Amino acid sequence: MTAFAQTTTGTETSQQLISLVVILVVFFAVFYFLLIRPQRRRQKEHAALLTSLKRGDRVITAGGIIGTIEDIDENEVILAVEEGKLRVAKSSVVEKMKK
Repeated sequence: MTAFAQTTTGTETSQQLISLVVILVVFFAVFYFLLIRPQRRRQKEHAALLTSLKRGDRVITAGGIIGTIEDIDENEVILAVEEGKLRVAKSSVVEKMKK
């Protein structure tokens, strides 16, 4: 049996390297625009929501609790609900309801 070796020239190797780099760049761009960018936008919107909270706002928490803010601290919010008051983490507030 005779074995044949396949050799590549320098230009073929550089073309393969360039195409690999292009594929990696395209993959990273798609990953950035589909995952990273929307997540950062949501984080900024949530941070803006947390800074805009004030006493008297009606809010919904991540657990689905609806209440009115009675007192607000750096890390905690005291909500007035039907049956009394609840202390929840400020970061658990996900939405401000319209009055």
